[in-house]
Order: sequence, then structure tokens, then C-alpha cells
Amino acid sequence: MIRPLLIMRLLTMPCLWMSVVQFVFGELSFMLFKDDVGRAFATPALITFTISLVLLLGFKKYPLPSVNTREAMLFATLTWLAVGVLGAIPIISVTHISFTDGVFESISALTTTGATVLSGLDDMPPTFLMYRQFLQWMGGLGVVIFVVAILPMLNIGGMRLLKAETPGPIKDDKLSPRVSSTTHYLWMVYLAITGLCALSYYFAGMSAFDAIGHSFTTVSTGGFSTHDASMGYFKSPLILWICNLFMVLGAVNFALHYRIYIARSIRLYWKDEETRGFLKIITFVALLLALFLFQTGSEDGLWVSITQSFFHVISFITSTGFAATDFGAWPAVTSIVLIFVGYIGGCAGSTAGGNKVIRNIISLKSISLELKRLVHPNGVFAMKFQGRTISADVRHSVMGFMCLAAMVTVFFTILLMMTGMSFMASLSATAACLNVLGPGFAELGSNFSPLSDTGTWLMSFAMILGRLEYFTVLVLFFPVMWRH
Repeated sequence: MIRPLLIMRLLTMPCLWMSVVQFVFGELSFMLFKDDVGRAFATPALITFTISLVLLLGFKKYPLPSVNTREAMLFATLTWLAVGVLGAIPIISVTHISFTDGVFESISALTTTGATVLSGLDDMPPTFLMYRQFLQWMGGLGVVIFVVAILPMLNIGGMRLLKAETPGPIKDDKLSPRVSSTTHYLWMVYLAITGLCALSYYFAGMSAFDAIGHSFTTVSTGGFSTHDASMGYFKSPLILWICNLFMVLGAVNFALHYRIYIARSIRLYWKDEETRGFLKIITFVALLLALFLFQTGSEDGLWVSITQSFFHVISFITSTGFAATDFGAWPAVTSIVLIFVGYIGGCAGSTAGGNKVIRNIISLKSISLELKRLVHPNGVFAMKFQGRTISADVRHSVMGFMCLAAMVTVFFTILLMMTGMSFMASLSATAACLNVLGPGFAELGSNFSPLSDTGTWLMSFAMILGRLEYFTVLVLFFPVMWRH
């Protein structure tokens, strides 16, 4: 049973938070950047704050019961929709784009997709640019997780909200018995890595503004930049390798980061089966791509080929989506490789998108298990991950997820082609949005503005679908969800 009043009361919280964020950026415009866009942030912030506060006070007399699984999934989905629309208001006011494009840009930021319909970023107001960067950072670990972290009142039923939001097939790996404590630890790690990233960028030659802005979108694996040329603007191999490091850190399980901090042992990264597999995939694919780029003369010299290869493979596999060169001009096969690693994704419990490395490992082990059973029908085999036996339920859910990801990709690709896009543009846009990755190819190589309004709304929905890993959203369309 779903209780509408409870959902409405819960939704006031992310709306209040969004109003506070917009108010802060309004003040930054007036007091720091002085770029005359403060009203575009302050006005919607005041309206949203007033309405949300009135609703919250109105619902205060109702007790806050435990949140059930259905309500958690509905709340997670509606939260992304609500903050996506609210976040779009300043974007529309500053850039004068349509409501459709504004919502797309906002959802792309909050889901850390990084797909954009904008151009001419270098000439846009700094308040707007930093707001866009911050939205990605805020959405990195998830708006729902943030709400659970800052509002102890959600401790009752909070684990259900955490599971509805957190990516990955195994979701019972808590750092603390209290859900709010777990989320606090995750955000502490997130803040620490972001701070280190900003300092590294600054000492490597970025301005303070660019260093802070790009640290937001690197650690969140979001990919937005304050420049049209993205990371290529800086023309610095050092910055690219720093970016590589922090994109990888953003794509590793944040609970693992915290355990390594407590244990003071960096070796735990390599002992973790998923992280080890993630690093091996990056190294293998990037080296192969580097050799290919060098042999075809696509880049100038072996070292440049290695730098560009590692940067773009990491950018795509972590679903960040930064660019440092015109990779669309590389041979066509490289596009397929980059889309493929985008589907592999980062580690579960990280800011990265994609199918997640753990699911790919379990899928390969499941295939191996079935082959062993075929050869030895009477044999007894157990499949293990990180020393723990994987239950049949987890195996089946993983295989179901992988099949669903493939079917949804085909479905959205066909729908986009029906709007007039070419096959390559449709496939790359679908892969970019479902994997919260960002860059497209063909007609969408520069940005997503060539999409029709229908295609833009389809991709906005695809971004939320991919961010919440399909099931949380799709279950809302099944009658069983709404039965008593």
C-alpha cells in the first residue's frame, strides 16, 4: 500500500534542499561573481522554499511511519523528477532555452550523465557554470542518499530508501548499524576526495574556479565542464593523468575507500575482486586502444596515444564523459570500443554508471558455471565472489538485469531512430543516457541539441532509468506495484 501523504511529505525535503542550493548560488552571484544572474536563482529558490515549508508544516501533524519498499521506489523516482524540474528553472532563465531542453540539462546534471544541449560555455556567467557543476556533484552519490544523511527522521525505513537509490546487485554492505551514519561516512569520503582533486587541479595549473568546478564533476563522474573543449581546453597531459586518478577513485566503491582509510592499507584496493577486475579492464583495453591509435596515426606519437587512450577509456568506463580531443575523428571502431566500456561501467556503490563490474564478473562466472555443469552433470559447484558464495537469487537478478539492459537499449535506440536520428546517433545517445555517460556520436557528436523534443524527453527518462538501474523505475508501470 502506498500512502500519498507520506510521499508528499518526504518530497518536500529534497525540494527544500534544492531551494537552499539555488539561494546560495543567488547570493554568490550578488556578492562574489557579480554577473547579474542572481535573480534567476534567488526568485525560484524563495518560491520553492516557501511552498515546501508550508507543505512540510502542514504535514507535521501526521506521524512519520516506516517507509515500505513500494514507497521507497516511488520516492526515489519522484525525487529525481522533482529536483530535475526545479533545477531546470535557473538554467532556463539564464540560457533562454526551452522547458524541454532545460529539464534535460538539469536531469543530465543531477544524474551525472553529462549530456548537454548547450554551447558557448566559455562566455556564460560563472555563477551559472558553477551551479551546473555543483548539480553534478550533488547528484553524484545521490540526492536520496543526501536526504537520508542530513535528515535523521528518515532512519525509520531509511535502509529501503538507500537500497532504492544505491547502484549494485548486493546492497546490504553497511558501514554502520545506523543508516544515517553509513551515509555520513560515504559523504565524508566524497568530500575528502573532492577536496584533494580540487587541490591537485589547482597546483597542476587550473584557476581556482576551474579547479573547484572540475573537481565537482570529476569525482562525481559527471563530465560537465566550464569550457566547450572540456578537458582539452587546458592542453595539459598532467591534468589528464590527475583526472584519470580521480575518475577512477570516483568509480570505486566508496565503502571500500572508507575501509581503506580505517585500515590504513592501500593494498585492500587490489584485494577487492571488483576493483581488481576494474583496473585490469581499464589497463587491457586502454593499452590495446593506444597501440591501435599509434599504428593508425590517429594521435601524434606513442606517448600521446597512451595518454589519450587511457584518458578516454577511463572517461567512458567510469561514465564521466570528459573529452580531451576530437575522438569522433578516430577510426569508427574506436566508437564501438568506447560505447562497449561504457556499458561495463564502474564499481557498485560508486558514482559511476554502466552495468557495474561486479555484474559483469558474476555474469562471466555464471556462464562458466553452466559450462562446468554441462560437462559434469552430477558435479556440485559453488560460485564465489570475494570469498563469499553467491546465492542463486543474486545470480538470477544479475542475469535478469543484463538481459533487461540489452532490451532497453534496443527499445530506446529504435524509438530515437523513429524521431529521425541515424542508427549511430541513436545507439550512442541511448548508451550515453542509460549508462549516465554523456557523449554521443554522429549528429550528436558536439551536443544533444539536434534531438527533437520527443527524443529529448525520451533521453531525459532514459537518464533517470539508468541512474536508478531500471527496476526501481520500471516497477512503477506494473499493476502489482499499485495493488493492496
